[in-house]
Amino acid sequence: MPDADSNAMWHAVWTRSKHEKVVHHQIAGRGIEVFLPLVDRRRRWKDRWKTVSFPLFAGYCFARFRYQDQLRVATAIGVVQILGMVPNHEIEGVRRLVTSTLPLDPHPYLKEGMEVEVVEGPLAGVRGILLRKAGRARLVVAIDIIQQAASVELDGADVRPVG
Repeated sequence: MPDADSNAMWHAVWTRSKHEKVVHHQIAGRGIEVFLPLVDRRRRWKDRWKTVSFPLFAGYCFARFRYQDQLRVATAIGVVQILGMVPNHEIEGVRRLVTSTLPLDPHPYLKEGMEVEVVEGPLAGVRGILLRKAGRARLVVAIDIIQQAASVELDGADVRPVG
């Protein structure tokens, strides 16, 4: 039975590559509430198509536990590190996404002010600073030495973080 203690907080748990389901099983087996958001994808085998569940966030799962239970989580097979607390509303938002019938895909984390590169369209390969991401994204391309810049609006799906 998962811990329903009001002092328990959600934490992000970094896992070894391709060990998300192992970590989920290990932590759940220790009586700790764990959440591994999965998305279904159709994959082709030689002779057939099959639906396979993949982690929405590769290399991560989430566990809800009290401070004194940290060691029980950290010592589970496949756990690399407990990264820190995650607000309840973020977990609930992801939970609602994965339980909805809407198509769901992982998406690179974009934050205003970060350096991005355009990956689609006539500006593919152009790097700049993401100024706005709501609605249509605004990309600023700057020439530092002359302290001048130009900006353009484009679809947020057309940019990816640099690095």
